[in-house]
Amino acid sequence: MPFARLATATTPTCHIGLGLAAIGRPGYINLGRDDDLGENRGVETLRTRTHELLDAAYAQGVRYFDAARSYGRSEEFLADWLKKRTDVDDVVIGSKWGYTYTADWTTDAERHEVKDHSLAAYERQRAETAELLGDRLDLYQIHSVTPESPALTDKELHARLAEAARQGLTVGFSTSGPAQADAIRAALAVTVDGEPLFRTVQSTYNALETSAGPALTEARDAGLTVIVKEGMANGRLAAAHAPQALRTVAEETGLGCDAVALAVVLRQPWAGVVLSGAATTAQLASNLHAPAVDLTDDQLSRLATLVEEPRAYWERRGQLPWH
Repeated sequence: MPFARLATATTPTCHIGLGLAAIGRPGYINLGRDDDLGENRGVETLRTRTHELLDAAYAQGVRYFDAARSYGRSEEFLADWLKKRTDVDDVVIGSKWGYTYTADWTTDAERHEVKDHSLAAYERQRAETAELLGDRLDLYQIHSVTPESPALTDKELHARLAEAARQGLTVGFSTSGPAQADAIRAALAVTVDGEPLFRTVQSTYNALETSAGPALTEARDAGLTVIVKEGMANGRLAAAHAPQALRTVAEETGLGCDAVALAVVLRQPWAGVVLSGAATTAQLASNLHAPAVDLTDDQLSRLATLVEEPRAYWERRGQLPWH
């Protein structure tokens, strides 16, 4: 397991990773992107921004970096950085397959990404990822598995993934939607030759959406490393949009709403790595204060009132515009 590399880390930020969804492409659904990125979102501008964030994250102890085929040029930007930073040999690199980026570097495309969990899509995207990241890739995840995903039942695909695992690649999956718990439990049951196929799970969990928690406990107990995405709820928990209860607790702690929101996730006993989706180095620095947040029982009780019904949460997420 590549995450064993992280087990020896002792920095306060060793359980925080950097996700590249927001900076590998010009358009995304996070709130506040106009302020974060401005109007100039050319390829070289975002390449430079990505490298600056990776430099800052590494310097502050972050050792897991997360990309995907559908995150625009995130794999390319990450690969370029790794080639320049020949001194960086202690990081874990993850990516995902299953969505194809289709926005052609625009923010107003009719469709920004297309989902395909077929064996053919895996083979195509695995080759594309290999061309960019080569042997630096540690973890390859099926992107956004739902209970009805064919990736949960395709035995031929499972065999190919198991073959990749035998060759040293860690195989995982991510989840999305109101039935994340069902998808996690179905994936935990997938075996090849009597052995569990998946070794990691990446799921959405935040102060607004906690429904996957029990299933993530089961995943951790089964030996999987749990990676948490969207801890900031696509910007809904950032200061400019945060609900009053979160703003009040943040004021009490003297730290930002983002640090408090991520601290809620970090305190979960099953949380192996919690992703920062920062788009600026200032956001990253603020996110990395999360391990320093010490929440009282009273504060946690007030934050617990923010939890939304899963279908309502995911319906609202689905309505967020691409900026």
